[in-house]
Amino acid sequence: MTDRILIIDFGSQVTQLIARRLRELNVYCEIHPFQKVDDAFLADFNPKAIVLSGGPASVFAEGAPLPPPAVFEIGVPVLGICYGQQAMMYMLGGTVERGHKTAEFGRAYVVPKNGKLDLLKGWFEGEREQVWMSHGDHVSEIAPGFEVYGTSPNAPFAITADVARHFYAVQFHPEVHHTPNGKTLYENFVEVAGCKRDWTMGHYRAEAIARIREQVGDKKVICGLSGGVDSSVAAVLIHEAIGEQLTCVFVDHGLLRLNEAEEVVTMFRDHYNMRLIHAEEQDLFLNALEGVSDPEVKRKTIGKLFIDVFQKHASEIDGAEFLAQGTLYPDVIESVSFSGGPSVTIKSHHNVGGLPEKMGLKLVEPLRELFKDEVRELGRELGLPDHFIGRHPFPGPGLAIRCPGEITREKLEILRQADAVFIDQIRKHGLYDAIWQAFVAILPVRTVGVMGDGRTYDYACALRAVTSVDGMTADYYPFGHEFLGETATRIINEVKGINRCTYDITSKPPGTIEWE
Repeated sequence: MTDRILIIDFGSQVTQLIARRLRELNVYCEIHPFQKVDDAFLADFNPKAIVLSGGPASVFAEGAPLPPPAVFEIGVPVLGICYGQQAMMYMLGGTVERGHKTAEFGRAYVVPKNGKLDLLKGWFEGEREQVWMSHGDHVSEIAPGFEVYGTSPNAPFAITADVARHFYAVQFHPEVHHTPNGKTLYENFVEVAGCKRDWTMGHYRAEAIARIREQVGDKKVICGLSGGVDSSVAAVLIHEAIGEQLTCVFVDHGLLRLNEAEEVVTMFRDHYNMRLIHAEEQDLFLNALEGVSDPEVKRKTIGKLFIDVFQKHASEIDGAEFLAQGTLYPDVIESVSFSGGPSVTIKSHHNVGGLPEKMGLKLVEPLRELFKDEVRELGRELGLPDHFIGRHPFPGPGLAIRCPGEITREKLEILRQADAVFIDQIRKHGLYDAIWQAFVAILPVRTVGVMGDGRTYDYACALRAVTSVDGMTADYYPFGHEFLGETATRIINEVKGINRCTYDITSKPPGTIEWE
């Protein structure tokens, strides 16, 4: 097993970023909420180092979240961040206070104090370092054995360390973009911890294949293949591990993009020689959606039918004991969140929710330790083509939620053609990889136009393209007017049924990325 770092979560909104920074350094790490971490957990996990995250609580409040004392007794380096610093000071004999005059939120500048520190190699090459602060409470007295190595106007103990015990504590957030030199600080911490930095996708691939073989044995696995990146990478990885023991079920609900079903079937059945059931159920779904305009009813109808269709075809596979899903690490983190809240709700049309219990299947989730960008990297490691790995996200309900109002076969065909032109334009201009997601929505209105000498009365459409890191927030992509004009002209000229184009410049929030 590779060296690994334990991140104890106290409820910070940016804890996932700590894991991202460490993994970018080829160091494996896991996030666990403080409630789950006790002496037995620490002994079993055997961390090479520990990071204490930020959080919204006050260490001196009744029932405040704190790590077990064993964290400071097992002899590994510990890094406390923001609330993590305060918890460290509080537990080791320092003092934490609340004071409005010492609160800091946003950009701040730290200056060095008391000489050099291994954690700060590459820092303070100028007079000061920009950092991102977000704290109301503050350390007013450091714990015995600690020295101060950096201060800011409102944080006299912005950087502290007990060098002998390899305990380090910072009041700011080095994991966020607004601490420009934060990556260097994590790099130094990894070096202090003596981590080998050997966690690569090649390493993960070999480990995952071994785990799949051990878990599955000689039994059969069913995989719900959507054609998206997550399910595709999971399918290829499992196929590499167990070959013909895997059968994929691809449900074609008639709401896919232009030529998408053919591309998926060709790639996985012909190129990878996988056992693949192509469930061509377009009429079933489109008939059920006829006359439906409410977006929630659309989603529920598609989700229920998806499960029915999947179960029907999966039941034809004798001896299947496992169901494969492309669950990712953010879903796992959410399911054991700091707040102890319920598991993340994964929409039924995005996977096969409810089926493991209904069919008596056990889950195989080979991507559950990976972030989205790591899944793409694993896909490249497995030889999936770049154009497939880099595909924009596509919603489970497909074009149904890009067709506000009633769905008809005519509108879906118009939408497919317009969307294909828009994506072609984006690719031709070299913009595809700079955009998180792009698509066309066909609007439930007809507008008057003139083409040649004739009057038209056709649909309007909206172009949507956004930039994002994780889909949680997004901003519209700033196309130039020349691109938008050229694209609108192509769509109107090439797609019969559309005579007007608009561009959606709504960010998320307040809007959502999809229209429904």
